[in-house]
This record gives sequence, C-alpha cells and structure tokens, in this order.
Amino acid sequence: MNDLHQTSNPPTRIISVVPSQTELLHELGLRDEVIGITKFCVHPKEWHHSKVRVGGTKTLQLELIHSLKPDLILANKEENNKEQIENLQQQYPVYISDVRNIEDALHMITRISELVHKQTEASKIISRIENALKNNGIKHRRLKTIYLIWKDPFMASGIDTFIHSMMQEGGFTNCVLLPRYPILTNEELRKMNPELVLLSSEPYPFKQKHIEELARLLPEAQIKLANGELFSWYGSRMSQSFDYFSALHEELR
Repeated sequence: MNDLHQTSNPPTRIISVVPSQTELLHELGLRDEVIGITKFCVHPKEWHHSKVRVGGTKTLQLELIHSLKPDLILANKEENNKEQIENLQQQYPVYISDVRNIEDALHMITRISELVHKQTEASKIISRIENALKNNGIKHRRLKTIYLIWKDPFMASGIDTFIHSMMQEGGFTNCVLLPRYPILTNEELRKMNPELVLLSSEPYPFKQKHIEELARLLPEAQIKLANGELFSWYGSRMSQSFDYFSALHEELR
C-alpha cells in the first residue's frame, strides 16, 4: 500500500474505484469533489445515477479516467486490477488501501480523511463504528460458520480477510482456516461440519434455490442468505453491521 502525503489544498477532482470507499466519501460530506465512480458503486443511489462511471472495479476505462483529469484516485489492493492501478499511478496521486481486518479499515478511514481534509467528519464515523464494536453483545456466540462468496466452484472467505475479522466480532467462528478465498469441494464442506452456512449476496448473487441445494449437501447445518455489504464493506457502513449480526443471530435461535 502506498501512502500519499496530505497536500495543503484538498483535492477537488476525486475518482473512487472502490464501492465502500465511494460511500465513505459521501459520508465525509464530499459532493461535487467526487467526479467518477465504478458501476459497482451503488451507494449512495443518487451518485450511482449521477456520477460518471469509469468501468468496473477490475475493468476500468483508463481513457475515460484520463479525460476526467483527477487529482486523487482511491483504489484497493484486492478489489482493483494491479496493472491498471500502476498505470494510473504514473500520472495521478493514487491511494491504495489494503484492508484485511477491522483495524486496517479504521486506519483507511483516517488516511482518506486526511487526504481529503475531512478529519473531523471521519472522527465521528470512527466513533460510531467503535461504539458499535464496544456495545456488541454477540461476541460470546461462536457458531461454526462457512461464509461462501462464490459458486461453481464454491469459494469461501478464509483467514487473513476483512470478512473473517467481521465474522469473529459478529459471533461466527470461521470453519475455513485456509488463507484468503479458497476453493472448496463438496467433500471438504461436509468435513468441516458447519453449524451455519452464510451465502453472501455478493460477489455471487446467491438465491433461495442455492439454500435448497446446500441443505441437501449439509442437512445438519442452517443455511442463510447474508447481506454481503455488511460483512465485506470496510468504511462507514461498518457502523450498521453489528445490529445486522445481532438480528441474524436472533433468526437462528
């Protein structure tokens, strides 16, 4: 992750190519300063319809970005294409976050706020997240859980991921002790013997029919659809995650 220096003047032509960081910019109070986002930046809704879309997170339209003449680009090591980001770094200031746990996420919020001169606003967001963590009464729950992010083949969130960190704080013990996002066979899923399987709403759009399919494979486990944004979006949305986790546990009782 590179670390830019704060400039004396705040940037006025910002492009965000990370959906959760786009939402963070909105929460920091930036409006006209954000000139470009990706097609996956669905929050806030008004930006999704009004801002210039510069492609997908891994399929950026570089010529369009060049035409916008940004003075700051927000990217992420995992979510964006390395070659494309390195190309952009040759011409523009690019902040590349690398978020693998909650602590990294809070650091990212702080650094972005410094770059856009919104430290006061960021401190309020961080306080909301820290209060949600502090008042989290579900840590004691330890449901053995597999969190699936993809199908054909099945892929799960393993250790050394932001999702894993959120699972730990949310009362879910991750059965997948492999790093990053391993592919799992049906037999491996059975051997893990989970109490709960969460099917994320993103990046794969799991539906009810997938619950039925997994129930046949893992008849002893509870299978639930999960709001992927509240497990995987590092940024201001984290303040909503723990109420969601609590509600999810209530449904499982």
